[in-house]
Amino acid sequence: MFILKKYMKKKNIYLIAALALGSMTFASCDNFLDEMPDNRAEVNNEDKISAILVSAYSENDHLVIAEFASDNVDDYGENNPNTDRFIEYTYSWKDEVESNNNSCERFWDGSLNANANANEAIAGIERVEAGLAHGATLSKTLQECKGEALIARAYNYFMLANMFCMPYSPDTAEKNLGLPYLKEPETQLAPKYERGTLAELYANIQADIEEALPIIGDSHLKIPKYHWNRKAAYAFAARFYLYTGQYQKCIDCANVVLGTNPKSQLRDWVAYSNVVNDRDALFNEYNNAENNCNLVLCTSYSSMGMTFSNFYLWGRYSHGNYLASNETIRSTNNIWGSYTMFRSLPKYFAGTNLDRVVWYKVAYKFEYTDPVAGIGYRKAIYPLITTDETLLNRAEAYAWLGKNNECAADLTLWMQNITRSTMTLTPEIIQTFYKGLDYCYSDDKKLKSTRKKHLNPVIGTVTEGSVQESLLQCVLDFRRMETVGQGMRWFDVRRFGIVIPRRVINAAGNPEKNTDWLEVNDNRRCFQIPSKVLSAGFEPNPR
Repeated sequence: MFILKKYMKKKNIYLIAALALGSMTFASCDNFLDEMPDNRAEVNNEDKISAILVSAYSENDHLVIAEFASDNVDDYGENNPNTDRFIEYTYSWKDEVESNNNSCERFWDGSLNANANANEAIAGIERVEAGLAHGATLSKTLQECKGEALIARAYNYFMLANMFCMPYSPDTAEKNLGLPYLKEPETQLAPKYERGTLAELYANIQADIEEALPIIGDSHLKIPKYHWNRKAAYAFAARFYLYTGQYQKCIDCANVVLGTNPKSQLRDWVAYSNVVNDRDALFNEYNNAENNCNLVLCTSYSSMGMTFSNFYLWGRYSHGNYLASNETIRSTNNIWGSYTMFRSLPKYFAGTNLDRVVWYKVAYKFEYTDPVAGIGYRKAIYPLITTDETLLNRAEAYAWLGKNNECAADLTLWMQNITRSTMTLTPEIIQTFYKGLDYCYSDDKKLKSTRKKHLNPVIGTVTEGSVQESLLQCVLDFRRMETVGQGMRWFDVRRFGIVIPRRVINAAGNPEKNTDWLEVNDNRRCFQIPSKVLSAGFEPNPR
């Protein structure tokens, strides 16, 4: 996962057990063999446990599939040659029929293989603990390693749930399909698993989080930003509690991350604005481990750094000027009025078959496997979680609890940090602004864009035109801008039942027609289980 780690070539090898649940570990049956059949070294001390935790992070990410499934992209027409079947199926919410390093299949395998390593680390720690003398306790290092392993496992399952299961609601979680939650290294060749319920899956995730938070720490980490460190763990916990409607717990965890001076923890957009206008320089600054805002940095096999940059890759489906100008980061009809952002980005690249507005966020790197032949793998470097997202998560929790002034204060802080605005947002100012906007796609042709969407949350209800709805609209608006190009918008689309049209943008840069529509309760709001896993007998998602 980590930036300084030398990656091995991504293997396209699938064991039967891996297809069933991504585990790649086996053990001897009875006492037939005296040594482990896969020649694994037993994980039984601090050095080995720390080493295996390096692999408790997925080498493949959700960025491309989540971003291109969201409303952050439009279709620039069948005459645009910059496309392929993989991205067409992703954009159209069709079940995947082929795999590459950006695919659902690779994300599934990467996450579950990472969890297999987390489970090996936890099992190793438990072996060490079992061998301790009476009254002795685990070393601080091993306690912190266990916290990291638990958080890594919880995060990986949480992301799998948000990609391959329906959105969590306490009203439906007992009925919706979950995923098996492996807590021990796999010991069977071809295990069969029941999916269980979403309620069971989320209960296991929460149990891991709450066991991890008191013991996770940074004292044994040489570079904390490349691991699940204490602040990062609390930031993830805040996101989890927000998604499950446990709003006070979200606020409590966010407070640990943001401290008494949240401004000092946010991204320094003034410093970013002074970076030379060079793609690599901006990538490097955005992903700088010294930035307080970047809580965990990771790398993955991914093309995301090309698709939200000035490359032509998959240019048919793009975050283009119409979308950016009417809904996201180039819009002039925003709550801060005529003030500008500190960085004179996003950039608008206009040319043959490319209409794209981007921030340089997810860094693009290329790993050569054969420099002479010029072949290798596309890599992405990006922050897995940030303080800026955590601030907006806290703002949303405040809105749900009716703490309107606290919500407005967090929104003001985010706005003043990224723009030159000096205005102070109040619940009344926010309500006035959002009540004055039309809802998106409200015209007869369902093509018109605005930054306000009808909200159909899976947890709770909102009254249109109310202060609470306006605050939530503002949170969603700001979080969409904060995370554009990072795959996070899809999760808000799911949680808030936001409908999405699939529309074609014409040569003049305006919406011309709709080709599909993602409705509130559409089963396509979760991705299908990878086909190779289904072929091993795993229960599919409804379609």
